[in-house]
Amino acid sequence: MTTFTPHTDALAGSVALTAIVGLLPLAAFFVLLAGLKVKAHLAGLASLAVALLVAIFAMRMPAGLALLSGTQGAVFGAFPVFWIVVMAVWLYQVTVLSGRFEDLRRIFDSIGGGDVRIQAVLIAFCFGGLLEALAGFGAPVAITATMLLALGLKPLKAATTVLIANTAPVAFGAIAIPITTAGSLTGLSPDHIGAIVGRQTPFLAVLVPLILLLVIDGRRAVKELWVPALVIGAAFAVAQFLCANYFSYELTDIVAALVALGVAVVFLKTWQTPARLALADEARARLGAPAREEAVGENALTTSRTLMALLPYILVIVLFGIAKLWTIGVSVPQALASTDLKVRWPGLDGHLLTAAGKPSGSTIYTFQWLSSPGTLLLITGLIVAVIYSVKNDGGRFSLSVGDAVAEIGRTIWRMRFAGMTIMTVLALAYVMNFSGQTVSIGTWLAGTGGFFAFLSPILGWIGTAVTGSDTSANALFAKLQQTAAHEAGIDPNLLVAANTTGGVVGKLVSPQNLAIAATTVGMDGEESVIFKKVVGWSLGMLFFLCCLVYLQSTPVLGWMLP
Repeated sequence: MTTFTPHTDALAGSVALTAIVGLLPLAAFFVLLAGLKVKAHLAGLASLAVALLVAIFAMRMPAGLALLSGTQGAVFGAFPVFWIVVMAVWLYQVTVLSGRFEDLRRIFDSIGGGDVRIQAVLIAFCFGGLLEALAGFGAPVAITATMLLALGLKPLKAATTVLIANTAPVAFGAIAIPITTAGSLTGLSPDHIGAIVGRQTPFLAVLVPLILLLVIDGRRAVKELWVPALVIGAAFAVAQFLCANYFSYELTDIVAALVALGVAVVFLKTWQTPARLALADEARARLGAPAREEAVGENALTTSRTLMALLPYILVIVLFGIAKLWTIGVSVPQALASTDLKVRWPGLDGHLLTAAGKPSGSTIYTFQWLSSPGTLLLITGLIVAVIYSVKNDGGRFSLSVGDAVAEIGRTIWRMRFAGMTIMTVLALAYVMNFSGQTVSIGTWLAGTGGFFAFLSPILGWIGTAVTGSDTSANALFAKLQQTAAHEAGIDPNLLVAANTTGGVVGKLVSPQNLAIAATTVGMDGEESVIFKKVVGWSLGMLFFLCCLVYLQSTPVLGWMLP
């Protein structure tokens, strides 16, 4: 029986050389995407080929196992990742087909005095943070991007905005699964790790709304709206800190998103003036967004029409909340998890060994046919379609369940190239992970002694950039961070937390997230354009986190740690 154990020094006995060669697939992807402007699905295929060559010839992985690693990654890319994206876009399309889309836009107009810039911040940052807390896995990007299009934002601005907004909440995403994973792998207390993360990500939370304004409408927006943006960011940051440290790290993003949204609504009611309404109208014209409409006559937003327009998003919160949090009488999360099917990947399971010589658990594919966020979105959409078919206001808003279901097939066809991108990118990630390329990069960086505290967030950034998941980044590097911390005399909790925090800004440039954003806003094949818009922000925030973590490892800011 052919087996394979990854080695970090597989190439000429050198960790450094192995790591540098291990970076080639990522370098190939970003050069092809951003430099040569190759379509994302083709760049993914080419980079996957590079990863396979590196795995076989540099890491000495049997060719059959390398190919099988790619197939497992591709299937995971198809389900649940692509499934989630398709369902998020389809749920939005149900609103469009029903005719409720225009009502949704008018509702947005009523928030923040019709200022599309503040509305975009609330949707991308606050509502997106809530979706990240409940679902994760690309759903926040896909859903909020469609909502920003409804506001009238141009596709590129919408994509860039939601990607940058999907940073600060990521560490506590999907009920803080990244932190729980890190704790289980290292034996460290997840509560302690979460408390430290809660003393790092709030700094990003304060800055992100200001950055969003700059992206949406330049310095003028910051000058006109820095006060509400700072209020929103500060409310999110304070709630994130308090919840992570003194309440429950699992519920951190849920609390922070709701607090920030509530504070924003109250503040904006008192802050709005006629002069600011005029500035809001000027901004709409400048951004090309539709002018504010007076809700009178046929356009009047009754309570019923408002509820129907918001119904898809209300149900998303309710269903995801039940699926992830309900434990009264029966534990719904456990019940859903019990339906997952564990598939030992044929030809790979039992053949891929850990450094301890034991079979790797990563070769077990989990088919979440019911518990997947994508399936929950499907259930949400079907409920919405049924209600819309009955509640049609005398035929003014008409949609049959059959039309809604047929739209699923049309959505999949429109997104076929994005699906190919996601599948090839995940195949690339699995080949890099299983062959040892990713770990060799981490081991190389960990050999820098005390200075590793500065480099520590970079590992999380790389892990999330490769896999598209902060949870996966912790699965790859949490144990390595702990070991490196002991060797360098640094608090291991700090470096494991830094891996989590670094990952949140790596999600900005993750090929998986870029593909999701591009597809959602109708920019298929233009991922390189979006990448150029966000990479600077990603690296800038990463540098800030590196400095913060390094100072927290010294007496300068060591007092910040719990």
